[in-house]
Amino acid sequence: MTPETVMNLGTRALEMTLLLSAPLLLVALFVGLLIGVFQAATQINEMTLSFIPKLLGMGVTVVVAGPWMLKTLVSYTRELFLSIPQLIR
Repeated sequence: MTPETVMNLGTRALEMTLLLSAPLLLVALFVGLLIGVFQAATQINEMTLSFIPKLLGMGVTVVVAGPWMLKTLVSYTRELFLSIPQLIR
């Protein structure tokens, strides 16, 4: 296995991690921002107020984007397993 192959595998793994985590992280960021603006406008300084909306938002995101995320992960894993013979050379 050449160093270029190892770097390619590592880069692809990091890209896949970013691709799969992006929907959840973006929803958490957006909901946190909305709750922060709401707290600033109403002067409610409760630390636990943003927890439940973030949890619900991320749950909805998993329900909506979950099939796509699972299909993407299975496709990447299948591609990785099929490339094992070429990696051994």
